[in-house]
Amino acid sequence: MTSVRQVQVTFDCAEPERVARFWCEVLGYVVPPPPEGFASWDDFDRSLPPEDQGSAFACVDPTGVGPRLFFQRVPEGKVVKNRVHLDVRVGTGLVGDERLATLEAERDRLVALGATHVRTMLADGVEESCIVMQDVEGNEFDLD
Repeated sequence: MTSVRQVQVTFDCAEPERVARFWCEVLGYVVPPPPEGFASWDDFDRSLPPEDQGSAFACVDPTGVGPRLFFQRVPEGKVVKNRVHLDVRVGTGLVGDERLATLEAERDRLVALGATHVRTMLADGVEESCIVMQDVEGNEFDLD
């Protein structure tokens, strides 16, 4: 029998720090401390060869429960729908109008941070409402 291992979710992106800081705000995550010997991430970044500066960033759950999120610069832009996406669970346990109002309030908060509202999927008698969004670089996620 195998044990559960830690999971890191990695995002390919053009601007790792920008996308990471967006997700910190969405999830209440924080930027981890810089590597030993560096006073800040900026100091660490300046120690890298020019071609590697700004190429990666991360954020972590301050409680240690959620997965670490890692953001890495890639040369190509996003061209197709994600095959994996995050569900941001803001409406857990809520139903009907109360759930929709909670999802819409979170949608408005995230749009102010640079997210894009794609569509609202209303409850249909089988599934509860959810909202499809995109982060600051177009990666899809759901408010669920």
